[in-house]
Amino acid sequence: MKLRALYALIAGLLITIAWLGLRVNAQNKAAAKAAVPKSALAAANPPASIPTFSNDKIAREGFFYVGGSYVGEPGKEVMHGAMYVEVWVPKQIQHPYPIVFFHGNGQTGTIWRQTPDGRPGWAYYLTGQGYVVYMVDYPARGRSAYVPGVDGMLGIRTALQLEQIWTAPATSGGDFPRKKLYTQWPSDSPKKGMMGDPVFDDFARGQLQFVANQAELTVPAGVALLDRIGSPIILLTHSQGGGMGFNVADQRPNLVAGMVAIEPGGPQIGNVDTAKVEYTRVNPNSWGLTPMPMHYDPPFNSPADIKVHLVPSERPGDEVGCYLQDEPVHKLTPLEHMHVLSISAEGTYHRAYDPCIPKWLNQAGVKDDFVRLEDVGIHGNMHEMFLDKNSDQIIKFIDDWLQKNVK
Repeated sequence: MKLRALYALIAGLLITIAWLGLRVNAQNKAAAKAAVPKSALAAANPPASIPTFSNDKIAREGFFYVGGSYVGEPGKEVMHGAMYVEVWVPKQIQHPYPIVFFHGNGQTGTIWRQTPDGRPGWAYYLTGQGYVVYMVDYPARGRSAYVPGVDGMLGIRTALQLEQIWTAPATSGGDFPRKKLYTQWPSDSPKKGMMGDPVFDDFARGQLQFVANQAELTVPAGVALLDRIGSPIILLTHSQGGGMGFNVADQRPNLVAGMVAIEPGGPQIGNVDTAKVEYTRVNPNSWGLTPMPMHYDPPFNSPADIKVHLVPSERPGDEVGCYLQDEPVHKLTPLEHMHVLSISAEGTYHRAYDPCIPKWLNQAGVKDDFVRLEDVGIHGNMHEMFLDKNSDQIIKFIDDWLQKNVK
């Protein structure tokens, strides 16, 4: 019994010593933390020049990759054609259809997150409205691998090209009819919209290289994304993303409930010099909307079978005439259930042919609401309207349209 009591006493002493050690260690850590000056902790915060946002409506976020296949000799295979996808889930989902963003040429999914002057982008707005959102980087672009020797030559826009077509057309030598109507570039710099404007310089830093065969890479990856999501979505597309969005919807019509096409790549069938407003019958969008085959009823065997005529412009000088099919019209039956909103800005080079894709779609049996932004009281925008000073006004208009027309 005495030996048992001695063991108990020793055990108690060991527990006490361990507790005292833990307490001293905690006190030492607290003292060390308290010894760090508050000024040093404050210095760890990002400076005001680095934009950060908080969004208490986002519950979860993540990323994944879709599509792609192995290419190369045995033992030297690499993954080719995969696409990066980022997803944000709001704390309270309020809409049945997620938004899938397709960006324009030379850009990535980051354009939906933030404007070049540091404001939250459209992805934040829509998540705040209760939409699940998906943002992609096309294959061979951004966070999606470019495979040397497989993905072809790379191009990139110069800073002067960016100024002339998008950010400062009236002062940098832009040559299109409505250039002086652009007023919404988000900067007060003396070099507004040009090299040396801090906002422009940040914008230019985010412009990436691109491949010529982007649609051939992106459409299969986009189809794989819709299959992975597995339920109907809304496609919100911009520029180059518009044509690829039409192809994805054509291949997975049961998974696309609606579409917003912001100045989609075009024009249909014919081409246009937006500076001189002249039409020529040369364009890679040989299947009407895109360079890739689409499911018409009755089907076309080749682009040469698509017979068209030119319809005069409703607004000569600003907008060219548009090609439409000769009778009998071949319908885009996979898309007939889908309601489309097509948007064109007041001060864009794209206006010259923006009315044409909606006319082609409506003739082919697809309901497309074409909106010139100035006609609904939204003024001064250009092709990159989601970056402009009044970008929130535009996304609110889009959200209102979606809630009324895609249910």
